[in-house]
Amino acid sequence: MAIKIGVVTSRFNSEVTEKLEQGALDYLTSSEQDIEILSVRVPGAVEIPLACQALFDKGCLGVVALGAVIRGDTSHYDYVCNSVERGITALMLERKMPIGFGVLTTENEEQALARAGGEHGNKGADCAEVVLEMIGLLKDLKSGHDSAAKTKPKAQKKQQVKKSKSKK
Repeated sequence: MAIKIGVVTSRFNSEVTEKLEQGALDYLTSSEQDIEILSVRVPGAVEIPLACQALFDKGCLGVVALGAVIRGDTSHYDYVCNSVERGITALMLERKMPIGFGVLTTENEEQALARAGGEHGNKGADCAEVVLEMIGLLKDLKSGHDSAAKTKPKAQKKQQVKKSKSKK
């Protein structure tokens, strides 16, 4: 059965966001996993969390959120960045499902393009990779696979003993 993944892309700063989207789609379609992709575009970054929520409602197990917020001359940049981050974080924790945060927050267009397939790679592809990894991790943790957790019970037990000895 295919893993359903959502991709939300902001149309604002499309010269950047379309490259992020292409990176995410290329990564997902080249994956060895059977993936069904639901891709949508929204007007701006502030609308991304609502679209992520709608994609979860459509059965997506994870969502890649892509946008580009480039600093301007007003404080609008700060409000947009904070709104998107809060919305995505709250939704991820509420739903207990991963969202790859690929909303670039840069000082200028040059920095954004460098992260959309330029010298700093493609953050869209990076976020798609993170979403797939987190889906796997959450699945392993729910099923009780010990490989998901890298802690060693014996090491934890020794640390607890040391702590209790130092309290005396």
